[in-house]
Amino acid sequence: MDLSKKFGLDYRLLHAITNGHSWYGNWGYEFGTGCYGLTKEAYKKAVDTLSNLPLSSFSFQGRGPRNRVHTVISLYQSLAETELLTIKDLFSFLLKLVNRKPSQHEFTSPINILVSWTRNEVEEVQQALIKVLLASSACNKAKWATRRTLKGAVSMRVRSSELVDYSLKHLPGKLAANGMVVCSRCNPTSSAVEFRLGPFTNGFTSNSSYPSKEQVISDLTFLFNTIIHPEKKFSYRPKIMRKTIADSARTLLDCKQFMKNYEADHVITETPTDIKLWCHVELSDHPKEDQPSPPPELIVLPIDATVDDLKNEVTSAFQEVYAMYKRFQAEELLGYGKISNLYTLKFLFGANTSVRILGKCPTKHGLSRFRKERGTEEWKVDCTCGAKDDDGEKMLACDTCGVWQHTRCAGIGSSAPSKFECRRCVSSYMKTKKYPISSSSETCKLKTSCRDEATAVACNINVNFGVR
Repeated sequence: MDLSKKFGLDYRLLHAITNGHSWYGNWGYEFGTGCYGLTKEAYKKAVDTLSNLPLSSFSFQGRGPRNRVHTVISLYQSLAETELLTIKDLFSFLLKLVNRKPSQHEFTSPINILVSWTRNEVEEVQQALIKVLLASSACNKAKWATRRTLKGAVSMRVRSSELVDYSLKHLPGKLAANGMVVCSRCNPTSSAVEFRLGPFTNGFTSNSSYPSKEQVISDLTFLFNTIIHPEKKFSYRPKIMRKTIADSARTLLDCKQFMKNYEADHVITETPTDIKLWCHVELSDHPKEDQPSPPPELIVLPIDATVDDLKNEVTSAFQEVYAMYKRFQAEELLGYGKISNLYTLKFLFGANTSVRILGKCPTKHGLSRFRKERGTEEWKVDCTCGAKDDDGEKMLACDTCGVWQHTRCAGIGSSAPSKFECRRCVSSYMKTKKYPISSSSETCKLKTSCRDEATAVACNINVNFGVR
């Protein structure tokens, strides 16, 4: 059951967007059972939908005022070494920044990583940017210039927007003609990278464009709640897109149960010489139709283990795992006849195989009462979401037909009503109920004008109404 949180966020949703699976998937746990009738295909589709959301849908398009979403996305796009195109790219980069140490934000010389432009082209643009900073500091030495301002100041002279972005990214630490050096910072209030010229001193660190860890977490929380979380308000997106995102996020949140399949071929023990046996059990003191069929248990024994050791381990394993086997006792190896308990297992099975073991499990009332964790009651689940069994979510039974369904699917809030009838019963009731119209006193009369209409409502009282 994955109910994990990170930074106060639902981590099964965040991790699925950035990695394609739950955090437990790192250890082999996969989709097990989805609540509200969800399937593995629906889970996968929701992951793909959210991971591949283009950031262009949320970026500033040059129309209307900028909001915080536009500013925060623009900030991290300017800091990333690679282009951020999707929500997955953005959230992955934010998580990477959270886990980075401050020393890892050090400035990297563009000379070593130039790809599309020559060093002279980059330096020419950077000198133009420094001239803008010199002009700004001439008026006010303490004034910071935003990245957007600098980019706008040189955009008329430089045709390539990508070249300007690259030059700005590697501008901190550059020396100006007057001996000053370019400083940078990330303004926590406006989420904007800002530049100015400052004196060069010993121990000077020029690259402070990266936001603090606390600000990155704050921005991650803001973007997650604003863009992804289904219970938040989306006031800036098209209605169709808003519904798609909310439905996909809700699907991932409704998938909490993950399972790991331990296949015999993939189980590796620490000691290669150990004997690994998959043990199936059968009961001799219960009819076959009443016998449970639990999956086999893997028993690992030393190379010199005997038949008696195997029986003791099987007895202990099934007693610990299953409540119905609290009195189980392994007695015989099926298919091997009467063999001594002192016989060494390696001469019977080898190092890796499956065996059937016959045993007894004395009980007063049989094993049927242990068969289902939820109890032995015969109750039916048939919800509008498609669920046919209890999935752990809150349910309510119809007072008429007794069928259970999710309170969320029925539109019921946190407090359950004193009486509840499902939609099927209400619909059936409305269709089958007939009202006699045998006399004028029981007739429901209707009068309408050309502009108004009235509808007679099925009732058990005399009604006379109209519109004048």
